[in-house]
Amino acid sequence: SAEIKPESRDQLGEIAKLLRARATLALHVVGHTDNQGEETQNLDLSRRRAEAVVAALTGDFAVDPARLMAHGLAGLAPLTSNSDEDGRAINRRIELVAR
Repeated sequence: SAEIKPESRDQLGEIAKLLRARATLALHVVGHTDNQGEETQNLDLSRRRAEAVVAALTGDFAVDPARLMAHGLAGLAPLTSNSDEDGRAINRRIELVAR
């Protein structure tokens, strides 16, 4: 899903606080998926996940959109094996990378 979970609001607030404290910091917001399903669908899903985070930061936390760039990598950069549900859950994530 590309919906932001309610329990992620605190983390988004911390990211917004960091961006307010560091006025020149800009971020790549990178969405990831596991390797289940079609690669094209996973690329789309990972991009939509990243865009949802950007939308929340800009809309709910008033972060300047010019400081955020959304990208989707699908399952191209897993953190762990996709052989079981625990590993797949870890690989479904958003990462923030300074640009």
